[in-house]
Amino acid sequence: MQRAALLPSPAAARTAQPAPAAAPRAAALRRDSASSLRLSRGRRGAAAVAAAAKAAAAASAAAAAAPSAAAAAQAAAAELLQRALLPHPGLLAGAAVNSLVFAAGLRVLLKGLTPAGVAHSWALGAAAYAAFGAGGYALVCAYFLAGTAVTRVRLEQKQREGIAEARSGRRGPASVWGSGCAGAACALAALASGSAHPWQVGFVASFASKLSDTVSSEIGKAFGRSTFLITTLQAVPRGTEGAVSAEGTAAGVAAAVLFAAAAAAAGQVSGPQACVVAAAAVAANVFESFLGASEQGKLPWLTNDVVNGIQITLAAALAIAGASLLPA
Repeated sequence: MQRAALLPSPAAARTAQPAPAAAPRAAALRRDSASSLRLSRGRRGAAAVAAAAKAAAAASAAAAAAPSAAAAAQAAAAELLQRALLPHPGLLAGAAVNSLVFAAGLRVLLKGLTPAGVAHSWALGAAAYAAFGAGGYALVCAYFLAGTAVTRVRLEQKQREGIAEARSGRRGPASVWGSGCAGAACALAALASGSAHPWQVGFVASFASKLSDTVSSEIGKAFGRSTFLITTLQAVPRGTEGAVSAEGTAAGVAAAVLFAAAAAAAGQVSGPQACVVAAAAVAANVFESFLGASEQGKLPWLTNDVVNGIQITLAAALAIAGASLLPA
């Protein structure tokens, strides 16, 4: 009986049996999880390192490219400057230089031009510089400044008499092309042909004639003591279309001669060509007076700007023809 009591009961035996191997399995899972976490962190770290390396490489490339871009820009600017100093720089240099001048001198331009006139004159200036360089461009600037100044001579007196230019002499697009269409055509012809000859002479003559016309008209209106129609010699009031005066005529001839001399000094024409330019300018100016006295006012389309365009075209044609007769 006592020995039997020492033996475990079946239930106790079952209770005393060892538990399943759950603990080792959980530990393995924890080890696997830790290993995966370390692996994931390692991969993220490697990706971060790779991204940082790429960023550093990109920054290094940008830093290396910056001096190259700056050097390229400097080289392009230097090449543009060299082209701008040539006798016939081309459209790119002409547009660049003309834009700089317009930006710097906009206030001065607006004293003689309307905003629309400024925009149109930009095209004229760019073409002039592109075809004939700094010398030709300087002549256009001289024409504009002289023409603007002489228009303002005794302006109040002209306004009282009703013979002043509209808008106090500020020119619009029609006046710009009435004064510059022949010069622009000569510039474009020179660019298209690749040769300044014979267009440069025509270019100079067109502006010489227009300046002669402006000076003779404005001085005649300001100081002319007796004015008469060039067609009939009939005395007429100052400011009448086609009217001339001794004072205005003398001033116009002087303006043509001085402009031609300035063109020769700027290297745009030779001495003999300058004589041809002055003669062509004065002849075209006289023709303009005849046209204004005989036809302007009769034909509705023959406005003052159209007459001016005909005049400067004639001056350019006469100068080109005359220069062709000069000995080589």
